[in-house]
Amino acid sequence: MFNFLIEYSVKNRIFVLILTFVFAVAGWFAFQQLPIDAIPDVTETQVVINTSVNSLAPAEIQKYITFPIEASMGGLTSVREVRSLSKFGLSQITVIFEEGTDIYWARQIISERLQSIIAELPKGIQPTLGPISTGLGEVYMYTIRAKKTIPSDSPEGVKQLMELRSLQDWLIKPRLLTVKGVAEVNSQGGYKKHIYVQPSIEKLSQFGLHIEDIVKTLEINNKNTGGGYIEQTAEQFLVQGKGILSSIDEIKKVAIKKLPNLQIITIGDVATVSYGKELRTGTALVSGDEGVLGTVMMLLGENSRTVSIDIDQKIEDIKKGLPEWAELVTLYNRSDLVNKTLITVQENILIGAALVILFLLLLVGNVRVALITGVVIPLSLLLTFIVMKAFNISGNLMSLGALDFGVIIDGAVIVMDNCVRHIRNEQQKSQYPLSREKIASIVTQATIEIRSAAGFGQLIIVMVFVPLFFLTGIEGKMFIPMASTFCAALILGFILSFTTVPAMAATFLTGKIVDNQSWLMARFEKFYSFSQAHSLRKKPAIIVVSILLLVFSGWLFMNKGSEFLPQLDEGAISFQMIRPPEISMQQSIELQKLSERMILTFPEVSHVFSRIGTAEVATDPMGINIADTYIMLKNPSDWPKIDGRKRSKEHLIKAMLEKVNGYVPGQNVLVSQPIQLRFNELMEGVRADISLKIFGDDMATLLDLAKESANIL
Repeated sequence: MFNFLIEYSVKNRIFVLILTFVFAVAGWFAFQQLPIDAIPDVTETQVVINTSVNSLAPAEIQKYITFPIEASMGGLTSVREVRSLSKFGLSQITVIFEEGTDIYWARQIISERLQSIIAELPKGIQPTLGPISTGLGEVYMYTIRAKKTIPSDSPEGVKQLMELRSLQDWLIKPRLLTVKGVAEVNSQGGYKKHIYVQPSIEKLSQFGLHIEDIVKTLEINNKNTGGGYIEQTAEQFLVQGKGILSSIDEIKKVAIKKLPNLQIITIGDVATVSYGKELRTGTALVSGDEGVLGTVMMLLGENSRTVSIDIDQKIEDIKKGLPEWAELVTLYNRSDLVNKTLITVQENILIGAALVILFLLLLVGNVRVALITGVVIPLSLLLTFIVMKAFNISGNLMSLGALDFGVIIDGAVIVMDNCVRHIRNEQQKSQYPLSREKIASIVTQATIEIRSAAGFGQLIIVMVFVPLFFLTGIEGKMFIPMASTFCAALILGFILSFTTVPAMAATFLTGKIVDNQSWLMARFEKFYSFSQAHSLRKKPAIIVVSILLLVFSGWLFMNKGSEFLPQLDEGAISFQMIRPPEISMQQSIELQKLSERMILTFPEVSHVFSRIGTAEVATDPMGINIADTYIMLKNPSDWPKIDGRKRSKEHLIKAMLEKVNGYVPGQNVLVSQPIQLRFNELMEGVRADISLKIFGDDMATLLDLAKESANIL
């Protein structure tokens, strides 16, 4: 079969080259549509059930809401694990399904089960499902802020934050939800516009009224009604009564009671009506000031690069319709990191091809041979994109960064080396330039001659990766795409070595190959001859030294430690500020303001923003004592020199920690990166690298054991 394939490729070389070009173009289009992200998304199939509760303590939330919902989820089909969280204002249950479960089917059966237990929950409680996204779905963050910021602790500042939140909820969020691939836009910070009616007990008793009278009056008067239609001559008119209250003045004028003296008592007569602040479970800060933060979450399975670009374009359109006093600023764009990853892969391809061509020139001394061999690198990569698109394998640091171009073109190097050798030998025999047909015949025979050697070597490499295909869970999601991509590139490179490479050799190689051995190759041959002769004379010593080196390297490997993932420099830093659990919202905000202002003093920092507590959609439920702080860094080329040289990222983090811990007491700081922070949380529901769970009934004993365990860890 291989003989026929090689002979056909050489005889029909023009057709093979055209077909290769067509596949290369198809590979480029496949790359344009390929899901691209920085790292693989290892999120399990999970459905989150959020229930907002404003009036109960955490213990009651656990007893009356969390436990009934959690208990009802255990018997569902394909459910592997159920975990829950109860805290002030929120009950959250996370249902994790078996690998391969369809997310839409999972959400459907959970919705059906929720309908059956709503009657058991307190009145007015309505559980909702989280967005169809993943832990790595936060692809875009922005802030809506005033051009002239007013301090948030003043009444004018509170009103400004209300207006900004209204712009976010009613202008920006609905338009971003129209972008293809967006699952949810999560809002955090500012204040939702609330109007509070504060009755005066004395005035109510004076007019014989009760608080319930105000509540019923507002409910009755704050709605629109329809009255059918009226026909008049040839026209039809709809009848509608508009009663929705739209301002504070209208609320004040609502009548509650009519006295015997025909005096009308309104809400304004017995109560104070004004804007007020809600009881918040979270907020956001941007560069040391309170603000409104929007987080765009990508739909499961979408292309993060494409979605981020589309969101950015929509943001530019939204900016045109904003009031003059407000501005929309992008804080985090996942496409920036993805583009850096793509640039890294692009550099690997270009440098890999350049190194291959350079070494072939040094070893072979023939430009055409080097170019024919080097072109296999981009061709095999483009064809690999087709396979990745067909099997829905995303392009990321693992799947693309693991490609070893030196191994991929191994077959092409062997084929070209043998072809050059045979053409050179035939030329020396003939003493005249070879014809094109003669070169084609020699290329065919030379390729057939080494097909077994080249194929067997690459088959061994493929077999090394076979065990990775049997991994499951997070490990499988992480490494199977890498193994699939590498094996596909290796096999496609092997196919190119016996089709396109012989066709190009028969087309572009000439019969005037000069028999001049390169200087570097002559040195290699001399060293090889010497080492071979010396090794054969000292066989026992060589064997003993080899065994000792093997044992020593094995000992080094066992003691070196390991890492689940290579560390990806995201170009940003994430500080998680952990404060005492009993801290108030205002005090947590003040500490965060001070921390951010300390961080902004570093010239390497571009901007800082943070999330305190839980957002509107509780995708990342935190207490108000925890703040995720995102420190976005400038391009390293723009970093200033300190004491004659630029600081490394590690030294910068150390300096930040020293300053923050020195000026802001009473908090612990965990250091991570934006994606890495979410990645750690996905593994076991916690953000740290190491976690320990202790179960029991006695809270005092649990607390003592937790403190002791923390010291040991």
